[in-house]
Amino acid sequence: MKKQLSTFKAGALALLLLASGGLKAQDKPHNVIPEPVKISTSKGQFSLKSSTTILIQQEDARTTAELLAARLNKATGWNFTVKKGSHQPNAISFSLHKNPVEELGKEGYNLEVDANGAKVIANQTGGLFYGMQSILQLLPTEIESNTAVKKDWTIPFVKITDYPRFAWRGIMFDVSRHFFTKDEVKRFIDVMARLKYNTFHWHLTDDNGWRIEIKSLPKLTEVGAWRVPRIGKFNQLDAPKDGEAATDGGFYTQEDIKDVIKYASDRNVTIVPEIDVPGHSMAAIAAYPELSCSKDPKTKVNPGSKFAEWYGNGKFKMLTDNTLNPSDEKVYEFLDKVFTEVAALFPNPYIHVGGDECYKGFWEADANCQALMQKENMKHVEELQGYFMKRVEKILKTKGKKLLGWDEILEGGIAPEATVMSWRGIEGGIEAAKLGHNVVMTPSPYVYIDFMQSDRTLEPPIYATLRLKKCYDFEPIPEGVDGKFILGGQANLWTEGIPTLAYAEYMTYPRCWALSEVYWSPKEKKNWDKFVSKMENHFDRADLAGINYARSAYDAAIKPNMKDGKLFVELEAEIPNLTIHYSIDDTVPSKFSPVYKDPIQIPEGPITLRVNTYRNGKPIGRMITLSREELVKRSK
Repeated sequence: MKKQLSTFKAGALALLLLASGGLKAQDKPHNVIPEPVKISTSKGQFSLKSSTTILIQQEDARTTAELLAARLNKATGWNFTVKKGSHQPNAISFSLHKNPVEELGKEGYNLEVDANGAKVIANQTGGLFYGMQSILQLLPTEIESNTAVKKDWTIPFVKITDYPRFAWRGIMFDVSRHFFTKDEVKRFIDVMARLKYNTFHWHLTDDNGWRIEIKSLPKLTEVGAWRVPRIGKFNQLDAPKDGEAATDGGFYTQEDIKDVIKYASDRNVTIVPEIDVPGHSMAAIAAYPELSCSKDPKTKVNPGSKFAEWYGNGKFKMLTDNTLNPSDEKVYEFLDKVFTEVAALFPNPYIHVGGDECYKGFWEADANCQALMQKENMKHVEELQGYFMKRVEKILKTKGKKLLGWDEILEGGIAPEATVMSWRGIEGGIEAAKLGHNVVMTPSPYVYIDFMQSDRTLEPPIYATLRLKKCYDFEPIPEGVDGKFILGGQANLWTEGIPTLAYAEYMTYPRCWALSEVYWSPKEKKNWDKFVSKMENHFDRADLAGINYARSAYDAAIKPNMKDGKLFVELEAEIPNLTIHYSIDDTVPSKFSPVYKDPIQIPEGPITLRVNTYRNGKPIGRMITLSREELVKRSK
């Protein structure tokens, strides 16, 4: 059994860290996620009163101060207002440095809490917003309440100097596979911003729905935003039937988009829109069939039915043409119209153009594509994607935008100034960085939060499993790579199996709590045991805030293997201080059942392994039940 340090509540954790030199004598544990660069506490606390003033020295600080006032008013029932003026006793004040402090950069802040109140100072408004978020996390758990709570509202005396490790700290949210309303998107942005994420990657188009209004191409939303209704497991649903009405879906008007952009900007979040081309374009082709090689007028927006064969190792075949035709000039005219309107809406310098999982089979069979290859002296069909992406980059440059794409854009020749998102592991990021391209590290084994969080008998099965600690252990800068090319990283939430916002939150948290420390905190400041203690406090906060989350990290991990013809099982708890109880005698495990210490040999016969984790004699995980046959299967 893997030995791990015990999890302690506030007092015990302080003693442990003090004994190991992890805290100074005056320091106490805190619950700030992500872990600040520097934090020290001292004896005492500032008591918030109904008479406490929220002050700003510059008008630029008003938005952040008003967001704080709104949160305080809801939880306390008091009536805080924002006033202009210098810091004074019994106040929370926000101010910008007249002469920027180099250490803090664009998003760093200083926070000091003493008997006179709390002061947040930063170079820019983003830093003020993050200082405000740290104040909220230092306040009692009840600050998350949506109704007024009578209690002593205190903030511990603390000094924080904080700034991010990476400039790009993102979460991608796919709204094509399942549509989420404007208000749901705002809610998602608000919650992620609390963890000091600053980039919202909005996956707006794919095979299953086109979600952004393009006024010059009205069919994209009249047709492409709607599909026939289906409930069940994606990729196994029925295809559209003749005459069946497409009533499931939705899209964002350009006014909706502007509203969300403003909402995000107030929370220091920039939005990167994704228009996924040349593959993943079935919704666009349903609206305008002439854009594909097949030009099939019967193409429909895919409702989750099977339209591809997957062979493993990245090999696949599309049964329906979902790719734009790279040899047709009308495709580039179409894209020019799309990107003209997208670029006018989004102030971010990047537009993500996808480029992933583009099936080339229809290109190989198309006479015009073959003629283009001959004209351009191309030897391999993959070069057509390089040609396509370079054309797209030129279009984007005329709009003042930079091209960003998944790591497949490296194939067939990368566009000269492209930025790469490395998702098929870290190899694409390494290759791109060595070619001098900027990279956002988003490898699926560490950050694909649509993956299962626990044993597949407990979670709706999907492609793979991603446990919480593996997220926490992610290192975005690969060995041997110049860190100046690594902009940062992000988590990706694909929504094939995520039909509701509540389930989106369940899949996102606490894994994105863990990843926030990967992207913000200094590498040497990360501490798994300390993070777990903070995470458990945030469970209570999320409960009060009505934010859904997973407790899957408490579940045991089961690792079967065959040795000399015998079946053995290793059990592991990733959360510290858990006891694992198990049974193989067809009883339900309890605190009286055997405690796991060493690998268990599973004898021949109709054996069922049952496992659960306990803390202080009480079950805390979920019971996992596996037959011997299943264990043997997993051992291979």
